[in-house]
Amino acid sequence: MKAGIHPKYDVVTVHCACGETFVTRSTKQELRLEICSKCHPFFTGKQKLIDSAGRVDRFQKRVTKTQDLADKATAAKAAKGKAEPVATKAKSGAAKSEAAAKAKSEPAAKGAAG
Repeated sequence: MKAGIHPKYDVVTVHCACGETFVTRSTKQELRLEICSKCHPFFTGKQKLIDSAGRVDRFQKRVTKTQDLADKATAAKAAKGKAEPVATKAKSGAAKSEAAAKAKSEPAAKGAAG
């Protein structure tokens, strides 16, 4: 290697905005970071939403509105589903009595014809 063309590679302390400090090696004398692995959401699992112009609030409102509409539709279907079986039972009971009346009259008609 040629002498004098490579930068000096020293041990430096890195300072993050969250207060975390650690030691590494760099060609710079001092490193200051805005975000590090101790405070980054990818590594911590905690997400900080940065709201620009109320976009996050508008999105949250849309999500809650959609969920409310879905809940109302589910409730309406459940209420409708509970009302229909009662009507169906009444119809099926009427249909059974009509079928029984027809069954009673048909054998008499068959016997008279035969």
